Amino acid sequence: MTGAAMSLTAAASGFVVFLLSVSVVQAQDGWGVTYTATDICAIKGSTVNISCTYTYPSNVRVQETFWFTKESNGIYVDLRTDPEYSGRVQYLCEDKTCTLTIRDLRETDSAQYKFRFITNQPGGGFIGLPGVTLTVTALQVQVTRVTVLQSYTEAELKCLSSDSPAGGLTYVWFQNGQKVPDVESASYKGRFGPGDNISCALKEHEACPSPPVYGPKLLSVSVSPSAEIVEGSSVTLTCSSDANPAANYTWYKKHGNPSLQPASKRFNFSSIQSSDSGEYYCTAENDLGRRTSGSIFIHVTFPGQSVRIMNIIRLTLVVLMLIPLLVLSLWTRKKKTLCFKAELKEPVEMTEFDSDPVYPNISALTPIAAAQTDDSEEQEDLV
Repeated sequence: MTGAAMSLTAAASGFVVFLLSVSVVQAQDGWGVTYTATDICAIKGSTVNISCTYTYPSNVRVQETFWFTKESNGIYVDLRTDPEYSGRVQYLCEDKTCTLTIRDLRETDSAQYKFRFITNQPGGGFIGLPGVTLTVTALQVQVTRVTVLQSYTEAELKCLSSDSPAGGLTYVWFQNGQKVPDVESASYKGRFGPGDNISCALKEHEACPSPPVYGPKLLSVSVSPSAEIVEGSSVTLTCSSDANPAANYTWYKKHGNPSLQPASKRFNFSSIQSSDSGEYYCTAENDLGRRTSGSIFIHVTFPGQSVRIMNIIRLTLVVLMLIPLLVLSLWTRKKKTLCFKAELKEPVEMTEFDSDPVYPNISALTPIAAAQTDDSEEQEDLV
């Protein structure tokens, strides 16, 4: 065995892992596998390369090479066919060197990885033992020594890892995405406002920071059921926020008790009463801050009240539907009346008579008529 502690640069993503132990050579009669390192510590979400070289007799031809973590009854599961690694593994094998690349590391990827090659000789399979132990860790910021002041919180933060690499490490701290100057230790003490978020990373590996910690934000309240609430029914109030570390919640009723117990994200009325009607709000609080929500109003009705309300609504809808019909009917009748009156006022066509008729010339009358006229005149003279 040869001692060689070294770092391994990740693939295209730029993430980095740490090789913490020594390389190992396993050889027997010209057969052998040499791993770059037997222990690797990597950060969750990063990319890792695990490499080895292998040897075999000159009269042997290699037919297959692969990496595995699982074996059962002499059957070895190639990582390329393992569903847990689907789309995340790649081999680069040439010139008796083979490198396994695993992207988007998960904590469940922590395992012992072994290389196996198969030749054209009977029983010519060879496994490099003991393999490479990979430990995937996630950096985490822990909040300690909190002092809550009027408009901000003073706290000491620590950058922790589920796997502690051998040797001293240098850390980098970020506040609201900006690097904090002159702080390279695992601890960071500062003052943080309600909107601040803080994360840490290993120096020269800033592309793989820890999840940020921050006070509660995006606080909201809701009630279920959201429809009409009837006395005696079950009602749940829910207070939600985005916070890291997770927030603690407390519910309050305006003009009522100082707080509702038990204090939790959800507050349940198993049998709500009309006296529970009112405005409710909640608070969310963690080590880095405290926020208060807006209010939500709850109106509790009696069981029969809903029927009366529905009847009133139905009656109102009927009246609203009849009003246009009534208006239309009145307008139609008025229009017919106006048309009838207009017909009565039209002028009647009359025959025109001459008030001063012109009689024809008496000479034109018949002899009998003329005689009658003469007799009349004579009678007038006698008189």
